[in-house]
Amino acid sequence: MDFVEHDDVVEAGVIGVPDEVKGEKPIAFVVVKDQPLDEEELTQVLVDHAIQRLGKAIAPRTVHIVEDLPKTRNAKVMRRAIKSAYLDKDAGDLSALENPDVVEQIRQLGKGVKN
Repeated sequence: MDFVEHDDVVEAGVIGVPDEVKGEKPIAFVVVKDQPLDEEELTQVLVDHAIQRLGKAIAPRTVHIVEDLPKTRNAKVMRRAIKSAYLDKDAGDLSALENPDVVEQIRQLGKGVKN
């Protein structure tokens, strides 16, 4: 399932985070074209879109709208950096990131998440 199929989404990255019931659950991070008037409504539309495409069992139920995703200089999204930041873990060497400042935004979104 690709969130970029939705007209408002520019790019997206999905990671798996620990879950007591499923073992791991998907969490999505999306960059949108314009700041949505109602961020909550857009995230619900994206969750519904994912459920329709993937089914309830594996669709991400959490979607975070972010300014950007951490990428290498070759524009590859670094899911390792997203996951480690969200779970507040050491990501290792991030010197290849084009935009390391976005990692902190993701880290803030993960604050309070049970690891």
